[in-house]
Amino acid sequence: MASTIPAPKKIGMVSLGCPKALVDSERILTRLRADGYQMSPDYAGADVVLVNTCGFLDSAKEESLAAIGEAIAENGRVIVTGCMGSEAELIRAKFPAVLAVTGAHQYEAVVEAVHEAAPASLGPYVDLIPQADPGDVKLTPRHYSYLKISEGCNHACAFCIIPQLRGKLASRRIDAVLREAEKLVAAGTKELLVISQDTSAYGVDVRHEERTWKGRQVRTHMTDLARELGQLRTPEGHAPWIRLHYVYPYPHVDAVIPLMAQGLLTPYLDIPFQHASPKVLKAMKRPANEARVLERLKAWREICPEIAIRSSFVVGFPGETEADFQYLLHWLDEAQLDRVGAFRFEPVAGAAANDLPGAVPEAVKEERYARLMEKTAAISAAKLGAKVGRVLPVIIDEVGEPDEDGDIGATGRSQADAPEIDGAVYLRNVPPTLKAGDIVAAEIEEADAHDLFGVIIPEK
Repeated sequence: MASTIPAPKKIGMVSLGCPKALVDSERILTRLRADGYQMSPDYAGADVVLVNTCGFLDSAKEESLAAIGEAIAENGRVIVTGCMGSEAELIRAKFPAVLAVTGAHQYEAVVEAVHEAAPASLGPYVDLIPQADPGDVKLTPRHYSYLKISEGCNHACAFCIIPQLRGKLASRRIDAVLREAEKLVAAGTKELLVISQDTSAYGVDVRHEERTWKGRQVRTHMTDLARELGQLRTPEGHAPWIRLHYVYPYPHVDAVIPLMAQGLLTPYLDIPFQHASPKVLKAMKRPANEARVLERLKAWREICPEIAIRSSFVVGFPGETEADFQYLLHWLDEAQLDRVGAFRFEPVAGAAANDLPGAVPEAVKEERYARLMEKTAAISAAKLGAKVGRVLPVIIDEVGEPDEDGDIGATGRSQADAPEIDGAVYLRNVPPTLKAGDIVAAEIEEADAHDLFGVIIPEK
């Protein structure tokens, strides 16, 4: 009697937190698919659900706990991983039914837990049949990908517990990073987003060791990595956009600005300044030479006028006075950053900042947050308004359906806009052949405080 090949087990995934966690989720799912598992888009169809948690702030922990609770209620067979995995006792106390808890980027432990909870259903003979190479699992659209170059961090910022969650800096081999980047671009990635906890420190832990790549020696260093990524080309022969995130402003960052001016890198830097007041920066245990930063921003713009600088700031840090906050506002007037995000300070269990005197009342935090966002919105509105009438390259993220008149709209981003965190470019009357991942020339017709609006310039 012929036996029936059992259906493969299915895995559901809930991925929370930053892009670095998203990359972890992609790697876990890639490993599981190689082991014969399939992915489930919903709770009902999953044999087990993975929840990749975030534990950076208390609000993120609450979101993670809510996600675990939802997965337990909807499915019942749940494995927890990610940054909050370091609080396994808390998770098990709240959700005794959880099958397993593992920490951040512990891929082997997650896969082992899945094998135990839902053993792969392919038999020994089926396993011998060559499987079609499915490629890596991607949780982002096909046209952009996150490229994680390292794990962990060597800083001891007073408000942060990342080193406790993810350990000290551990850089990936540069040849492995470049191989992954090459593979992603060959598979259709038009935009690579380089991420880590501290991109500028890449290779410090391995003393910037050299590796052979394409017959030449390259250092495990941010500048060498940037230069090599700038040589990548899509199958159509075009340079992909290369976007650098989490770049601390160490002196060697100056060396990547000419690469942007040459078109080898996307003219964009994501720099986590966090504050500008020297007193607050010292309390945060962060570099405090803010005047020198302003000089460097000016020099960068002279070399590459198109460069866009994004950053994030914390308001209401313990000890922050009104004078400190005013200092930050004046600094922003000088810095003229293109994109800014802000966070109200939250105590995080295990962070040194919790013991600092001078706690800022919640009402004051809210008021300062509102003033900061008003200031940065005005700066952004002026910068975007200056782009009206210009023609900019735009990468398409989504193409809409025709409206009642048959017109089609599309949403994309300029080189000054990273996905999910920055603004968008909204295009009208796009051709029906347009698709996600296309890079087009668009004339900007209008702007508001955050987004641009325009129309595609037809190719001649």
